[in-house]
Amino acid sequence: MHNRMNTTAPDWDLYRSFLGVMTHGSLSAAARALGLTQPTIGRHVETLEQALGAPLFTRSPGGLRPTDTALALRPHAEAMAASAEALIRTASGEADAVRGAIRLTASEIMGAEVLPPILTEFHELHPDVIIEMVLSNRQEDLLRRDCDIAVRMARPTQDALLARRIGTVDVGLFAHRRYTEKHGEPDMLTDPNHTAIGFDRDASVVRAVQAVNLPLDREFFAYRSDNDLAQLAALRAGYGVGGCMFGIARREPELVQVLRGIGFSMEMWVVMHEDLKASRRMRLMFDHLVASLTAYAAMSRKPA
Repeated sequence: MHNRMNTTAPDWDLYRSFLGVMTHGSLSAAARALGLTQPTIGRHVETLEQALGAPLFTRSPGGLRPTDTALALRPHAEAMAASAEALIRTASGEADAVRGAIRLTASEIMGAEVLPPILTEFHELHPDVIIEMVLSNRQEDLLRRDCDIAVRMARPTQDALLARRIGTVDVGLFAHRRYTEKHGEPDMLTDPNHTAIGFDRDASVVRAVQAVNLPLDREFFAYRSDNDLAQLAALRAGYGVGGCMFGIARREPELVQVLRGIGFSMEMWVVMHEDLKASRRMRLMFDHLVASLTAYAAMSRKPA
């Protein structure tokens, strides 16, 4: 039993192994993920426990179960991991060089449907820049350097960020032509004769729907998913009626707008940490995203 804390700060390798076990649930799985041996991972965890003066894991039939100390330590270890990755990205290219890594984050729908051609154009201009893409509807922490640059569909709330408002993108209701040919178009939003595609359990989506006064809850939808790409795939398959950005729908003639009076708008922002302004590749990417997404926003407005 540990009862005395070592005053020497443990090095990053120990926390890296600890975080690997927390993430993957066992020494062997952490070793595979980190490219180390199982004894090395075990030794790192034991050394960290000795340094902290507290056990971090207990054995259970399902693997290693984290203690309260481990759970309290995890966010700090994750912050260290983000900082370590940011240091590597920064060191991967000189400040004035157009090479190295840029870690971007965007929502699932933006990252999969809108950004690929924009990033392809940037890659052709700057082939020595490596793109690391994080697709998540969660707001990644730019101040903690989880990512370098973010494309966000809401106004940023953190200070010490360089933020550029692109404008708004409009979302309307659409159905595939196969669906409308078979079922016709709905006469009203809550038409019981039609199939609706929408959210499942995401509370943030519920709040957004309520904010624009749409009388919807999850029980209304016959296809429910909190993954925007899954909803879009169902829409393309002709499953039913669902929301879609006009910028995406305009690329696909088979998507037909229905209930034209119903829709909403979202703000779009490009954001990065102020400290990254000194990096030429970061500035170039930031400016490229601003220019390209401004053009996308223009084509994503609803018809007059």
